[in-house]
Amino acid sequence: MIGYVMLGTNDLERAAKFYDSLLAEIGAKRAMETAQFIGWSNSPQAAMLCLTKPIDGARASVGNGVMVALAVDS
Repeated sequence: MIGYVMLGTNDLERAAKFYDSLLAEIGAKRAMETAQFIGWSNSPQAAMLCLTKPIDGARASVGNGVMVALAVDS
């Protein structure tokens, strides 16, 4: 049901190092990566945890950079 959870960050490189280490403990690896965001997953069918720099260029906060996506067929 959950496609991905996106968390905003103000320091993508630093946060990515933390999540690389943390998520490796459950077998997750980087599944998608751009200059703007990184996504981890344990399989192509599993939900992803993503980090992003907020698209509006403002600082990440509780409501800026956070998103939950539902996976649906149509």
